[in-house]
Amino acid sequence: MNYDERSTQGAGTTRLMGAETLIGNDVYNQQGEDLGDIKEIMLDTNTGNVCYAVLSFGGILGVGSKLFAVPWSALKLDTENKRFILNVDKERLNNAPGFDKDHWPNMADESWEKTIHSYYGTTKQ
Repeated sequence: MNYDERSTQGAGTTRLMGAETLIGNDVYNQQGEDLGDIKEIMLDTNTGNVCYAVLSFGGILGVGSKLFAVPWSALKLDTENKRFILNVDKERLNNAPGFDKDHWPNMADESWEKTIHSYYGTTKQ
């Protein structure tokens, strides 16, 4: 069940949402270009903070798509259009550090975290 489906059931506000409602949600940039959709939400189990949304981008019908860990703070919820906004153009996202579904990075590695946050202009929460 994604944000659109849950929101029609009156499940709450956009301040508090179940992680399941976010999976599958579309991500667009500020130019209105479709950047893909959210495949996974990564939580820090020590702090309870949401750290990353794993975004699927590219390919055809999901085949050949690349995955990107986007810092949660880089995403903004667009409640009017029921999607997320990421302030990057398609070319920048295409060149971002990514991975495939069978070879995930060690997201707890500090050097990897610094690289990702630097790329998206965010800081670790």
